[in-house]
Amino acid sequence: MKHPQHTSVLLALLALQLIPVACKDKTPPAPPPETAAPTPLPPTPDAAAPESYRVKFETSKGDFTVEVTRAWAPKGADRFYRLVTEGYFKDIRFFRVLPGFMAQFGLSGDPALNAKMDTLRIPDDPVTQSNKRGMLTFATAGPNTRSNQFFINYGDNASLDVQGFSPFGRVVDGMTVVDAMYGGYGEGAPNGRGPSQDLIATNGNEYLQRAFPKLDYIKSATIVR
Repeated sequence: MKHPQHTSVLLALLALQLIPVACKDKTPPAPPPETAAPTPLPPTPDAAAPESYRVKFETSKGDFTVEVTRAWAPKGADRFYRLVTEGYFKDIRFFRVLPGFMAQFGLSGDPALNAKMDTLRIPDDPVTQSNKRGMLTFATAGPNTRSNQFFINYGDNASLDVQGFSPFGRVVDGMTVVDAMYGGYGEGAPNGRGPSQDLIATNGNEYLQRAFPKLDYIKSATIVR
């Protein structure tokens, strides 16, 4: 995944070893009948979210609340609801905070979970709202690559609308908390001295805690009933 301007790549490998069985009469054992490898099951689709719902974020800087409107971007709203209800947002860093532009978050502190999420991308939604201050939007690595990265707009970023960035929610309480997220590291590597998204994806919070200890983070996110 990457922010609105950068790409990243994630890989996962699996190996299986077979141990031969000895035969008393030294006659080579007959090979087992060939069996086709089981067909992997498709990823579980995201269930439809409520038409409108609120999410309270508890962070290292305080709390803020987001209201999601499904009609704005249904697929995005469904994915976000799934992540919140599955407890995904725990110890999640705001790893790319650019004052005046946006605050980006969503990569997990667990590299295995990042690898999994990279296989669960969703199709794009049409852009029906503008990326104005306080709007919540998916970060992408190009068309149909939305998964688990998001950003909150600090200013009027209408230029992102024509690039396909479709807002699906907005901060309705606590925007001053979002404004206060630590942004001293600046733009991420390789264009700046901030965190590398590739290294976050593969090394998780171990990398961020060691190299960027001042980053603010999400403690939890819950549906407001």
